[in-house]
Amino acid sequence: LNSGNGLTIQVTNLGLRVVSIWTPDKNGKYADVAIGYENIDRYIHNKGERFLGPVVGRYANRIANGKFSIDGNEYQLPINNNGQTLHGGLKGIDMVAWDVDKVTDNSISFSHTSPDGSDGFPGNLKINVDYTLSPDNEFIIKYKATTDKPTVVNLSNHAFFNLKGEANGTITDHIITINAGHTTPVNDVLIPTGEIAPVDGTPFDFRKATAIGERINQDNEQLKNGLGYDHNWVLDKKKQGIELAVTVYEPASGRVMDVFTDQPGVQFYSGNFFDGKTNGKYGKPIAFREALALETQKFPDSPNHANFPSTRLNPGETYTQTCIYKFSTK
Repeated sequence: LNSGNGLTIQVTNLGLRVVSIWTPDKNGKYADVAIGYENIDRYIHNKGERFLGPVVGRYANRIANGKFSIDGNEYQLPINNNGQTLHGGLKGIDMVAWDVDKVTDNSISFSHTSPDGSDGFPGNLKINVDYTLSPDNEFIIKYKATTDKPTVVNLSNHAFFNLKGEANGTITDHIITINAGHTTPVNDVLIPTGEIAPVDGTPFDFRKATAIGERINQDNEQLKNGLGYDHNWVLDKKKQGIELAVTVYEPASGRVMDVFTDQPGVQFYSGNFFDGKTNGKYGKPIAFREALALETQKFPDSPNHANFPSTRLNPGETYTQTCIYKFSTK
């Protein structure tokens, strides 16, 4: 897909993975700022990181013990992460080939029906996702879903970024601003405690632009639980609808990525589990903290926390979400 103004992305209908994002630096030199694999086989038989670039769900992020209840009925999902369910389970919507409904030079429309009982979730969930590149070099993701039984839905995109280019060094010197005054703290298996905690005076206060690595190694229980940043920020929403949530700036290249969303939260993950054993698509290893993810979403484990925004979807209702990653330079 081509924006017509300098942004090109490559995607596959296997889980709607974003394979490449080509964007220029301040001198007009292009780099691929998305982390991915060079062939489809590596996405299917992933020896390392499964969630490179896909849409994840039916429930993005974690559900405690893989269990939730709807109207007194308990549902058990597959356990795939430290006794929890992560990003929908063992198959998830990231490991299926989606239908491609329409393609233009700058957009592609996908659809998939996740059958009743898939990965333990109730209801036939019909999902539509559109990827569009705008002339303003925005990568716009629009989601829509309907169900025939009460269920829970939380979709997100799990692209990994390095604004220097894939495998071109650490992301700890990227400068990030997150428009959020609170986070949802987690226990040692990264399940929210239910608290909504202020970021004041903590390493989680990114309301002013700060290098990712400036406080990442501080003696802090939450940083220890996540081995760095792997947390949900509660966005300071001023209105309903799409707002600027995060800005990432890489000083050497001058690349800027702004993240806009209509969701209440964003999971910022600083690539703490990359260990150099997984090569990217150009054959170079992705080392510790050489990629970051910014997943716009509702909160982790919401079905088990009455004080979190609801992720329930009933028949007759439509789940919608819009996320925009906008690329520029300064």
